Amino acid sequence: MTTILVTGGCGFIGSAVVRQLLGARPEVRVVNVDALTYAANPATQRELERHARYRLERADIADTGALARLFTTHKPDGVLHLAAESHVDRSIDDATVFLKTNVTGTAVLLDCATAHWRTLTGSARERFRFVHVSTDEVYGSLGPAGHSTEESPYAPNSPYAASKASSDHLARAWHRTHGLPVVTSNGSNTFGPYQFPEKLIPLMIVRALTGASLPVYGKGENVRDWLYVDDHAAALVALLERGQPGEKYNVGGGNERRNIDVVRTLCAILDELVPDARGSHAERITFVADRPGHDLRYSIATAKIRRTVGWEPRQPFEAGLRATVAWYVANRHWWEPVLRQEYDGRRLGLGGAA
Repeated sequence: MTTILVTGGCGFIGSAVVRQLLGARPEVRVVNVDALTYAANPATQRELERHARYRLERADIADTGALARLFTTHKPDGVLHLAAESHVDRSIDDATVFLKTNVTGTAVLLDCATAHWRTLTGSARERFRFVHVSTDEVYGSLGPAGHSTEESPYAPNSPYAASKASSDHLARAWHRTHGLPVVTSNGSNTFGPYQFPEKLIPLMIVRALTGASLPVYGKGENVRDWLYVDDHAAALVALLERGQPGEKYNVGGGNERRNIDVVRTLCAILDELVPDARGSHAERITFVADRPGHDLRYSIATAKIRRTVGWEPRQPFEAGLRATVAWYVANRHWWEPVLRQEYDGRRLGLGGAA
């Protein structure tokens, strides 16, 4: 039995990774280390617990003692590090939790993983990988053309992106200084089922399903590269198995869209699946004050992971969007409690502005 330690496995991408590992690899046992913060939906956790090869360990990755005990107890054969605070708007309002989790937490996890790795011998030591999961936002904003590559300089423009850039540098340093076999991924905007409804796509869907307005920042001209969550999870598993220590890989879907075009496409799908007698869902689109420091465009080149690891995305954007809408329509039990208890869809990230 191979034991993989996944941090943040109750989150959006993390839970997709856990499902893939448990579903496709009968020899894999998953230990999920999660602090169960606001974005960890209890319904997701209940679903994961049905698997006999799954174990949840509730812990904060910034807690050195707890992490050290977990490595000693479970002796993982690899680590997939996804635990992070990830919402830009929340980082504008309060960056301190981002620094604690994304920077200090990553340093603690790297230290504990290194201590564990040094106890391994032979093939176990050779096979061990620490996959550090990051974002394309570390590269900063691009103009209308061009792509960020793995060699592009870092230029983070939000507190969130800066915290992830810091964690990337820590991961690199632990590899170069201590020899820990670290592999880093920088992923593009990810969407799909089970995403906490503070991000653009699930927020638009659940607001539409509750009859609310659909607020779009600025003029909606910001461009993102969209990647379906199951494709992103498959890339991370591939990097765990075939990524080269010390290397970083961009993971993107090659689906660049303006935010307003994404929202209009969502409205068209909603009009088809859940028509509103009052008219098209698009009639409820409103434009609101832009996010402070809102990056215009992200775009990453993904030739490296395709060429050297053999991964490429499989889900076309429109098909993935339709599957996502259908999931939220069919799983109100998952997101309605969130709106009542954790997040009501209100505007965040005003940075102190009125």
